[in-house]
Amino acid sequence: MSWPAGYGRRVLAEVDSTNAEAARLAGTLAGPEWILALRQTAARGRRGRPWANPKGNFAGTLLMMPRETPDVVALRSFVASLALYDAFAAATGRVEGLALKWPNDVLLNGGKVAGILLESLGQRRGVAHLAIGIGVNLAEAPDAGEVEPGALRPVSLLSESGVLIDPESFLDLLATSYAEHEARFATYGFGPLREAWLARAARLGEGITARSGTAETVGTFETVDERGNLILTTRGGRQAIAAADVFF
Repeated sequence: MSWPAGYGRRVLAEVDSTNAEAARLAGTLAGPEWILALRQTAARGRRGRPWANPKGNFAGTLLMMPRETPDVVALRSFVASLALYDAFAAATGRVEGLALKWPNDVLLNGGKVAGILLESLGQRRGVAHLAIGIGVNLAEAPDAGEVEPGALRPVSLLSESGVLIDPESFLDLLATSYAEHEARFATYGFGPLREAWLARAARLGEGITARSGTAETVGTFETVDERGNLILTTRGGRQAIAAADVFF
């Protein structure tokens, strides 16, 4: 498989975290670059939570220099989700059991197999650099006791599909898929990606719970709007939620 034109590729034997490495590299690169760590010593997920990264799993970050306003830059979580979906499909040869969970998780047979973390690195009339951190349970899933109460069970690609792929080979699939979706996003905007994401969305039309801090909203998952907000139909009416953790 050919590597996508215009994207750098950096593979590290060990690093504290690929997002931290992206922060150190920000401002030194001429174009977008993928950073893959074969071992992370201080991996983290959303809201600073630890992210378990056993050997054989995927830990990578795409460092970009976006030109759009911050609200548009944030929509790349959907670009990354679709790229992951396609990479899993390419690795396994099937899409059965795959689903996308708002805002940035990928599910396989109902369990969490991958997560995405977006971080803006510096402000200069917008987002100067964007780090798209991606963790994938390729070979091994963390113990269920390592995730927060009520969260979906962690699963691995190997345990759920019988497919074992090494991180570097998965990076080739992911980078190719990402470049294709990024090109569509740049050309056509969020509309087509939104429709593609909704076609793969977990629990669309069903009851879910969205939690942000101490606030909790229960309702029916109606759609995702043109700004990427989660739209719930609740007893109090239709609500748009910009950021939250979703529970089923």
